[in-house]
Amino acid sequence: MSATHQTVQAQAFSEATLARFAREVAKYPAEQKQSAVMACLAIVQQEQGWVSPEAEKGVADYLGMPPIAVHEVTTFYNMYNQKPVGKFKLNVCTNLPCTLRDGGKALQYLEQKLGIHMGETTADGLFTLQQSECLGACADSPVMLVNDRHMCSFMSHDKLDQLIDGLKAAEGKV
Repeated sequence: MSATHQTVQAQAFSEATLARFAREVAKYPAEQKQSAVMACLAIVQQEQGWVSPEAEKGVADYLGMPPIAVHEVTTFYNMYNQKPVGKFKLNVCTNLPCTLRDGGKALQYLEQKLGIHMGETTADGLFTLQQSECLGACADSPVMLVNDRHMCSFMSHDKLDQLIDGLKAAEGKV
């Protein structure tokens, strides 16, 4: 049997996006422009909410690197969304220190509260629930990260309720 390979077309980026890429590439010597891969992926995600295979190919073409090398970066870091996510991406640390201090229970509680499983998005598109590896705050566990920016520590059930209810209220969904 022969394997079928799907060819991915490179995404065409806007002039504004290409200008942002160029500013990042300019920070490195010309022969090391591939060093801007993480910044370019972050720009794509800021503008589109996620990094599609077509965007990966577009970034690879722009930086003159193999598409698989860009894909390896995208899949290595959980800060890059490989599919559309909710308005609020909740990453719960499930690494050993957090798990020993109820990180797994916090994840289970959020699954029950939101009515979704880890890796899923709520029907209203508001929340995506994910697990993550160490967030570097073991002493504050269980910890979670909201939208890759806001660290939340000591996440008891009460604090999780406050967080979710507060985010819903901010969106007028209470």
